[in-house]
Amino acid sequence: MSGHNKWAQIKHKKAITDAKKSKIFSKLVRFIAVEAKLSLGKESPGLRAAIEKAKAVNMPSENIERAIKKASEPSSLMYSVTYEAYGPGGAGIIIEALTDNKNRTAPEMKHILSENNTTLGGIGSVIWAFKKEMSLEGAVWTPTTTVSLSEIDLGLLEKLVENLEENDDVQDVYTNAE
Repeated sequence: MSGHNKWAQIKHKKAITDAKKSKIFSKLVRFIAVEAKLSLGKESPGLRAAIEKAKAVNMPSENIERAIKKASEPSSLMYSVTYEAYGPGGAGIIIEALTDNKNRTAPEMKHILSENNTTLGGIGSVIWAFKKEMSLEGAVWTPTTTVSLSEIDLGLLEKLVENLEENDDVQDVYTNAE
């Protein structure tokens, strides 16, 4: 009887959900590590927000504690990097990333953007259209001016954002598209 073994089906579904969880957890570990580094391992609003974000996705507290402990070691360095780009239809894009190697992340961002027919912008080329505000999740970029896009450009922008978010270093992607 084919298809009778239920474990074979469960195994494949579990592998997919575990891969998604792993990707989210690795991004959150980097976020927690940077916040712990900034607060020198002590309690701070940024670290508290990072921990709350991790708990919201059911990240085990053991992983959170390990990330904080690892960040307090002097050998670990994480850099917070912000990239700016113009996407399809002239939509502004801000990409926030956490990386241990800037020389690896910048070419990866350029490659993803070039695959989607966009390029990195210069410093300040997109940020002028956004305002950084504090929220429960930490600092977020909110658009001060918006750009309306056609259905085609909106689809291309969604594809670009998905490709960017697949990268392990990328934490958040903000656009000013309507």
